[in-house]
Amino acid sequence: MTEDPVYDFGLAPEQEERAQHLHQESIIIDMLFQGPLSPAAIPPSIEERVRELCAPYREDPLQYSAMSSRVIARLAASGAIAAFHDEWYASGITAGNRQLDPVDPSRLIASMGEVARQFDQVPWLIKALTGDDIRRAKKEGLKAGIVSAQETVGLGQDLELLDALYDFGLRVLQLTYNTQNYIGSGCAEAANGGLSNFGRRFVERMNQLGIVVDTGHSGKATTLDACRYSRKPVIASHTGVEQLYPHMRAKSDEEIRAIAATGGVVGIFAMPWFIHHDPNATTIHHVLDHIDYVVRLVGVDHVGIGTDWPMSDVTWSLVYFKEHVAPKLGFEKGTGPSTEVVEGFTRYSQFINFTRGLVARGYGDADIQKILGGNWLRVLDEVLE
Repeated sequence: MTEDPVYDFGLAPEQEERAQHLHQESIIIDMLFQGPLSPAAIPPSIEERVRELCAPYREDPLQYSAMSSRVIARLAASGAIAAFHDEWYASGITAGNRQLDPVDPSRLIASMGEVARQFDQVPWLIKALTGDDIRRAKKEGLKAGIVSAQETVGLGQDLELLDALYDFGLRVLQLTYNTQNYIGSGCAEAANGGLSNFGRRFVERMNQLGIVVDTGHSGKATTLDACRYSRKPVIASHTGVEQLYPHMRAKSDEEIRAIAATGGVVGIFAMPWFIHHDPNATTIHHVLDHIDYVVRLVGVDHVGIGTDWPMSDVTWSLVYFKEHVAPKLGFEKGTGPSTEVVEGFTRYSQFINFTRGLVARGYGDADIQKILGGNWLRVLDEVLE
């Protein structure tokens, strides 16, 4: 895998200049932003420090796995990892997620503290409560964090907790993770049930508050129900195309059309295991193939980017996650992401390769800006009004 940010798309000099200009001028939103750090950007000294700080949690696999990214987040917020700033600014990304972890009350509270710490301690990072906050970040040379979450099970059936999270700043919420919860079925749930009665009330309350309904990990029936019952645009923040690679995390044509019909957006991820049959030979071209497919199916107004990879984590932790934690989250043993990366996007400072790749594939400037962030911004404007 190359670390060279200049992935060879065969662009002419004038095309390279155009891509650079577009990338600099565009509002860019990664709707499942695990960065800005990645194993390739974290110095070995920090990796060893993280191992030491996580050692007391070794007897609890879930806690041990989760602690590495939390320790890194704390070090980054304190300014101890220069790459946290440097990678984010080099990426050109204007706004990306800062994620809560509502698996259970204790992890929710801990993650709220971590997210609050970043906003409090990082002077160039602002909380995006509206689309205009993202526009302001772009104008003022700042970065915007979109508070999001990928699970709802820790909320139980208490809608007041949803209201409280909205007050904290939550603006994008995934209905289910891989398995079944009170709201509906995840993509690994064999029963493939739709929204529960509570799930319908939950979606209604999300609409009322102004929280984006995300179906990234939801099963087919739950995704279609979300599109049926939501009065606001529905998204899949990070997914792939089932017709190109039939993984449980991918969306069918029916789901993609349903999301588009709500005015929503399908975010394509950069997950080697989920978009191509060989995770060790996955390139940014495979990611672009998924973007092209959605454009052909439902139009350029309904596709965006939600990379979801690489993680702000260290190599030893990613290996541990695959071996000890992934099977507990619905992945088959031995499968799921670990140390594999997409060639052309091994770290967030290479994000310009999406822009360069879209130029290489003949997209016009306006359409490239929609894919890079304009479509996400439109949804945020409609939902967060």
